[in-house]
Amino acid sequence: GPLRSMAGYADLFFMGIAFLLLETRSITTFALLFGTTWLVNALVFTGVLLAVLAAIEVTKKFTVPRPVIITALFASLLLAFLVPNSALLSLPVPMRLLFAVILAFLPVFCANLLFTSRFKDASNPTSAFAANLFGAMIGGCLEYLSLVLGYQWLILVVALMYLIAVLIGGRYAKRLVRV
Repeated sequence: GPLRSMAGYADLFFMGIAFLLLETRSITTFALLFGTTWLVNALVFTGVLLAVLAAIEVTKKFTVPRPVIITALFASLLLAFLVPNSALLSLPVPMRLLFAVILAFLPVFCANLLFTSRFKDASNPTSAFAANLFGAMIGGCLEYLSLVLGYQWLILVVALMYLIAVLIGGRYAKRLVRV
């Protein structure tokens, strides 16, 4: 059926899961640090969209080696995991905002570097994007893991999803080299 055309894009599926969980964590982090208002939500969605746009522009202009992207992604996830929200609360609001932006959107930027570098090589962009969106829908369902794990530990689920995507994507890259 129609899912068969997405089979070659399982890595993008797992990236979709992870990205939606990252976005969820960004929203909750900002809400905890700055309050739950429409302005905070607007800041988060603007930040996510700007991080995505920046990754697209970087990928368009430069070829960043995949190992560099992967290392930066996992380093940014580790940093976001190790710095609890409570550590930022004592900072003045401008500094809190600066560090919150770095901690929330650096992983989003790195994740989108990985996504765009993979997506531009897709032979069937429609199926590739569909696989990613399908993954995002599953990620939306997995948001409820935060009720069991907490939002800080949701980063480990994100890291696991990206690890699966990287491992699957590595097999895809090896197939491309053979062809």
